[in-house]
Amino acid sequence: MEPGSGETHSSMIPVAEEPFRALLEAAPDAMVIVDDAGIIRLVNAQTEALFGHPRNELLGRPIEMLVPERFRAQHPGHRLGYSANQQVRPMGADLDLYGLRRDGAEFPVEISISPLQTPDGLLISAAVRDVSERKAAEARFRALLEAAPDAIVIVDDTGTIQLVNAQTEALFGYRREELLGQRVEILVPQRFHHHHPAHRHGYVDNRRVRPMGAGLELYGLRRDGAEFPVEISLSPLETPEGTLVSAAIRDVTERKEAEGQLAELYEQQRHAALTLQRSLMGSPTPLPSMDTSSRYFPARQGPGVGGDWFDLITLGGGRMGVLIGDVMGRGLEAAAVMGQLRSASHALAKTGMPPWQLMRALDAVVSELPDQLVTCCYLVLDPDESALTVCSAGHLPVLAVDPAGQVRRLPVDVSVPLGVGDVPHQETRLTVPPGSVLALYTDGLVETPTSDIELQIDALAIALEKAVADTTCLEQAADCVLTALLPDPQDYSDDVTLLLARIPPAPVTAVSAVLPAQPISVGEGRRFIRRTLLDWDCEPLTDTACLLASELLSNSVRHACDPLRLRLRRTRDELHIEVCDGSPVLPRARTAGPDEESGRGLALLDQLASTWGTLLAEEGKAVWFSLPLTGSTGHRPA
Repeated sequence: MEPGSGETHSSMIPVAEEPFRALLEAAPDAMVIVDDAGIIRLVNAQTEALFGHPRNELLGRPIEMLVPERFRAQHPGHRLGYSANQQVRPMGADLDLYGLRRDGAEFPVEISISPLQTPDGLLISAAVRDVSERKAAEARFRALLEAAPDAIVIVDDTGTIQLVNAQTEALFGYRREELLGQRVEILVPQRFHHHHPAHRHGYVDNRRVRPMGAGLELYGLRRDGAEFPVEISLSPLETPEGTLVSAAIRDVTERKEAEGQLAELYEQQRHAALTLQRSLMGSPTPLPSMDTSSRYFPARQGPGVGGDWFDLITLGGGRMGVLIGDVMGRGLEAAAVMGQLRSASHALAKTGMPPWQLMRALDAVVSELPDQLVTCCYLVLDPDESALTVCSAGHLPVLAVDPAGQVRRLPVDVSVPLGVGDVPHQETRLTVPPGSVLALYTDGLVETPTSDIELQIDALAIALEKAVADTTCLEQAADCVLTALLPDPQDYSDDVTLLLARIPPAPVTAVSAVLPAQPISVGEGRRFIRRTLLDWDCEPLTDTACLLASELLSNSVRHACDPLRLRLRRTRDELHIEVCDGSPVLPRARTAGPDEESGRGLALLDQLASTWGTLLAEEGKAVWFSLPLTGSTGHRPA
């Protein structure tokens, strides 16, 4: 039927198709049906509401009346092309389309087109949807995207780039059109291409937000092939078309360079601090007759320096001192205090001061320092008697593994830390079987923020027992203990000290004699020395040994009281002779007058002995001296 014929508009579609009209009215979108000439044959109420035209103004008119003026010239060609192809075109087919309202306003639309074959010829059904709100939301989203300070790349679940912003162009050097539709791996260095798709698929499966700087070392690739460090935050975007992934990419080149410079400065300062601490701590000389192994690790947090120290001291007469301490706190102040105490304790120990007295002297030093507390433990070993004298000022318990492999804590009285003051420090004398392994340590080895220190000491005991059972080498045993107690050696907050020492066997070339404090004992002592040195094939030393021992015995007879004990001890390269008496008064060197018979004994020791010294003992004091063995002397055990 021709347009403008006087028939009613309802007769444009046969009456038999009334059910079709009802279906059309029920459609949610505006429905426009035109013939192959582009004449509007049927519309629904939604079309009237959308375009503002009453139905009678649309029916029989060309479809171009709903098309903006700027597209009308091309529209008939597109319409004829569709009539020739007659393919269904779905809604939102990547076309920017616009409609024209009755008041002349343009608005964005999506149109799906379907061909309808009827007895009267080809009709074309167009479903028109107003997408103004969606386009406005997209515009706001794009504006936000462009305003973002970081490069934004949005990809689909196949890794194809769907959207980028201007910052992406500036950061990577690509034009926008060079990126859209490309795989995101175009922005990833070649060395990561093999693994990147798997990481991408794994993220799409998990769909969790990953914040910027999530502990990953990531790199981007510019158009010119240059790599640069980046941080990337990922966010999933759920859309009707599927899951998209938004990546915010930030160039962290300058920050990484600054971090590198800071790390370099930190390492320089740490190296200087550790060098200072090592110089303050010193390197104790290994004891010639005791097997020891030590480990010290500075803290991995902060400046790295701390207040731990240990020392090994040769005391003379075959005795040995082992000392360990810990200044509470960390940093250069703790290290400085440690240096003072280490020097003081070493000097005091070399005087032969017994453990309790050494602790009292150190306590006086610490009490003069403001706000300082120090734990310390000092052991003196007499291998001839397998005797251990221990004094502990608030320090952690000493562990001992006996020759049978059983570990225990030494039953030692523990007093308050140094610096508390006015509290006496008690020493304990123990007998420890030869071959036992002692373990001294600081709290950095056993103290953690999340566990009880007693449980950690028990764990140390178990690890020590196993390590000593597995190997006789203390170096290997120390490594095993540290591995068990410090599974992550890069993550301890306090400095760590561990010292292992094996009690040496009692020497077979050691003898002693108990003498009364009477003049006759001087001659008996000389005869005892002669017999012993004869048995040991050390006759070349007899005259010197008897002369010096006579001076010491004479002093003891004159100034001390019972009992007197004369002790001889032969090592691989020295002869040690010691005289003990019941007086705690130490001998004092003085200058003898020309006519005096006394006052020359200590001067003789200085001249003839290789070393000599004094020790305060439980029953009094001991004065000892050493003579070097000549190469001609043999060795025959007594």
